[in-house]
Amino acid sequence: MIILSLQSGTSADGIDVAVVEAVTSGEALTPDLTLVSLWTRTLDWEPDLRSRILAYSDGEKLDAGAHTALTTDIGQGFATAARTAIAACGITPDLVVSHGQTVFHWVENGQALGTLQLGEPAWIAEATARPVLANLRAADIAAGGQGAPLMGLFDSAFFGPADDVASLNLGGIANLQILRPDSSALAFDTGPANVLIDASVADHTQGLHGFDRDGALAAEGTVNDAVLTALLQHPYLEQAAPKSTGRETFTLAVVRSAEEAAGVCLQLPDRVATLTRYTAITVANALRSAGPQVRTVVASGGGVRNPSLVRELADALAGDGVSLRTSDEVGIDPEFKESLLFAFLGFCSWHRIPVSLEQGIARVAGTFSPAPDGLTLPAPLRGISRLSLAAPPHTTGEHSAD
Repeated sequence: MIILSLQSGTSADGIDVAVVEAVTSGEALTPDLTLVSLWTRTLDWEPDLRSRILAYSDGEKLDAGAHTALTTDIGQGFATAARTAIAACGITPDLVVSHGQTVFHWVENGQALGTLQLGEPAWIAEATARPVLANLRAADIAAGGQGAPLMGLFDSAFFGPADDVASLNLGGIANLQILRPDSSALAFDTGPANVLIDASVADHTQGLHGFDRDGALAAEGTVNDAVLTALLQHPYLEQAAPKSTGRETFTLAVVRSAEEAAGVCLQLPDRVATLTRYTAITVANALRSAGPQVRTVVASGGGVRNPSLVRELADALAGDGVSLRTSDEVGIDPEFKESLLFAFLGFCSWHRIPVSLEQGIARVAGTFSPAPDGLTLPAPLRGISRLSLAAPPHTTGEHSAD
């Protein structure tokens, strides 16, 4: 089957689109699954819409009408991205999977109580004439899980049994997946990856720039140890795994409070250098607490394109004898790993395969919006035996500047 995957991360720096072929082989009811990336691209959000997304995510109050307009506009943005992909690659999908745009992840006392991803999927179904799977996190939360991070589902299937490997995704928020010998994973958010860096750059440049391109600001700046110490007092960092969070927990107010506690107001390069090390230390500390046996971390996400962040991470992990690799070394494009994750979830839900983020909780993820001519699901499967990736004869991948 052909699956079109749509997602925009917590940084809202673009819509990642991937057209993926899911090929099965072997046992009919528990097949081996191979995912083949046929076409990938990151499409920019319309600037005003991106500004509205980030403002709402950062706490701006919207009435019901404005909220409705925002989720409609986001849904139409995803629909346009899906149409663009279909026209560009000439392949019509069997299913579209839309993660939507996360604007809030509700956690109290360590328990996830709800999550909100905007982008009305009916617009995508209407634009593509294909069924759409969306609302991927809610079932797990309703069953008592965290609903995040979802990457543990992909890594458990791809890497299989392990006792010394973890994966790390560096989006707006950083999440770790510590693999286990039983092919499950302990998956949790460690704290910020790029979200505070991006917000600081955007704030300083009044939105002209949105991230530390090539880690240049961090390389120019000097880490302020007093501010770093204050940042490391954040209460989320003390919570035991599994746990989840979002950009609403790590805002610029956190940074300003740390600078106030240290009695300084940092220039942008020094702030970015400090926040870059903050990400590295929080990841290393989380890994030490939850997976002391890990010796290799495989990193993906936009953060691996930041040499300063990668260098800080490698240094922080090396102190515990842990080596850092990037996912392209194991055949996964770091910027489109999440796209493969959502294609994988789409295959599972299409075939009614329950997925489990935590031991004891397994649910079929997401809800379907039918195509205009209806929805017909295939016979269910019991599960998959193995997940692998393969490249097509000619791979087309394009990325935006962000």
